[in-house]
Amino acid sequence: MIFVFAGYIVMYRIYGKYISKRIFRLNKAHVAPSVEFQDGVDYPPTRKEIIFGHHFASIAGRGSIVGPAIAVIWGWVPAILWIFLGSIFIGAVHDFGVLIINIIWATFENQKILDKQNNTLLIVVNGLILLIAVWIIIEGILSFRKKIKHDTLK
Repeated sequence: MIFVFAGYIVMYRIYGKYISKRIFRLNKAHVAPSVEFQDGVDYPPTRKEIIFGHHFASIAGRGSIVGPAIAVIWGWVPAILWIFLGSIFIGAVHDFGVLIINIIWATFENQKILDKQNNTLLIVVNGLILLIAVWIIIEGILSFRKKIKHDTLK
């Protein structure tokens, strides 16, 4: 457990810095929408403890329970690896990405930068990503079902 905790700290410092600088290109000069558009009603700046609570509540869903429960079939090491690596490379990246995209979207929405053409492009790109994801999921389910049928017929 100590190794996992230490690994989270190391990955937060190394991988988190990499994602924020190389992938999302964050800089300290950018002002958060809660500060930029603060009007006392819709955009109140929030303490980091509150944001941590919202973040923790959003990632403590079904995926973080089902994955280790399935992985434990092969022993406790795959379950620990699933939790450790999945939290870093899937959960943290997803949640951080959604947070940054929401900040960018709020900035775009309030400044009315997205015109109809960009909005249409965004819908098409998101539709294609969703289509590919659904296709991968269906293919995975069908191949798993085919494997089960093949194993039961032996």
